[in-house]
Amino acid sequence: MRSPEERKRRHRNERIVAAIVVLVAAALTAGLWLYSQRLDEEHEREATYIPTPTVVTPEVELVRQYIRFDTSNPPGNEMPAAQWLAGLIRAAGLEAEVIESAPGRGNVYARIEGKRDGSGLLLLHHIDVAPAREAEWSHPPFEGVIRLDHLYGRGALDMKSVGIVFLRAFLDVAASGRQPEHDLVFLAVADEEAGGTWGMKWLLEHRPHVVEGVRYALNEGGITEMSAERVTYYGIEVGSKIHTTVEVVAPARGQLQQARIALEPWFTPDPEPHRVLPEVRRFFRDIAPQRIQFREWLADIDGTIARGKFWRLPIGYRELTQNNVFVWQIEPRPEGDFRMAVTFLSLPDEEPAGRIEWLTEVIAPFGARIERVRNAAEPVPVSSANTPFYELLAREASAEFQAPAGTEFLSRSSSDSRFLRRRGIDAYGINPFAVDFFQSESIHAADERLRVAYFVRGLEFTRRLIRTWAFPA
Repeated sequence: MRSPEERKRRHRNERIVAAIVVLVAAALTAGLWLYSQRLDEEHEREATYIPTPTVVTPEVELVRQYIRFDTSNPPGNEMPAAQWLAGLIRAAGLEAEVIESAPGRGNVYARIEGKRDGSGLLLLHHIDVAPAREAEWSHPPFEGVIRLDHLYGRGALDMKSVGIVFLRAFLDVAASGRQPEHDLVFLAVADEEAGGTWGMKWLLEHRPHVVEGVRYALNEGGITEMSAERVTYYGIEVGSKIHTTVEVVAPARGQLQQARIALEPWFTPDPEPHRVLPEVRRFFRDIAPQRIQFREWLADIDGTIARGKFWRLPIGYRELTQNNVFVWQIEPRPEGDFRMAVTFLSLPDEEPAGRIEWLTEVIAPFGARIERVRNAAEPVPVSSANTPFYELLAREASAEFQAPAGTEFLSRSSSDSRFLRRRGIDAYGINPFAVDFFQSESIHAADERLRVAYFVRGLEFTRRLIRTWAFPA
């Protein structure tokens, strides 16, 4: 046995060693932090850190100016930006109409007439943007700052940059001095971020002439997949699930909590599909070659289901074959009772009335009821991937980005294309630019940004696409 003196000495030595370990760890942490800071400073000083030199073209500058209009929705206030867009069109010698759907809510419409009636092409984008919390941003969200070849700002991706690309392509056709084969329409709308009440929905109800003769539309919604700064798949959105939101009310919070628990089985996809739409089946086939783990299962989804393997697919794929439910937080009302919002994500051909009836039955045992339907979305057709314009779009995109181009089907997001599809217009969602995962994650989030070099390339691609469509050989 050790003596008391030996044990005391040993404990002292252990404390000394422990203190040294803590100091060394702290020194290493501080050293790594300082090294990281120095690297960041060097990256900012050295031009070699920038992937490509930043070229601020006139179109890049237009995007910056467009971003500087704060069109956050709510409240929207798109009118100043709408008047600015109309001024650019008029400066090019064309007529442009600013349509005010409500005080401060501006929409812009312009048209170039073609040689033939029908089969017109609509270039559509929305002026409003999602709100931005400036404190969360590295650069002010409404200044259009360019840093390390990235253009920062709310709307840099969603979707003021696309709007300028569409405007430039539209003005190109006008400047050519030639009459296009079919009508070409430019439309910038309000209120997309809040459901389209004062934008596309209002226009179709009160000014339907804006889509007269339109057969095809280009809008947001496409997804570019990338690896090592190279596009690996160019997705063209042809459809999405439809969203219906209702307000559920009960006298007590606990009643709504019980109703929410009863709905939980529908929060995540079932182990079996409800239905596989033909367009979803095609989407799975289109993307299958780009996948590793699920390639064979997606290429033959019917065989996957027959072999009992469907449940092993990621949730994102399974959701495209099923009806799901999202429940938002429970809140007190001034009336003294409580409410919660319930959103259905339904297959595009589902009738909302049936879904609302189903929900009514589920929540009734808990004393809850549906008091208001915020958005009774109607069934929406899926755009055809077998039209001449889709084939042209896929061919040109594949040639430009040296990657497969195919369909895309969205589950948790939608766009104004749903209003057009209900009127028989084949609307295709595209992203003209190569956008990597991290940039796409900035949509509706802090530091929304787009690589300037990617913007310039996407601009030229879209200009060629529209010229080819307008003036076929």
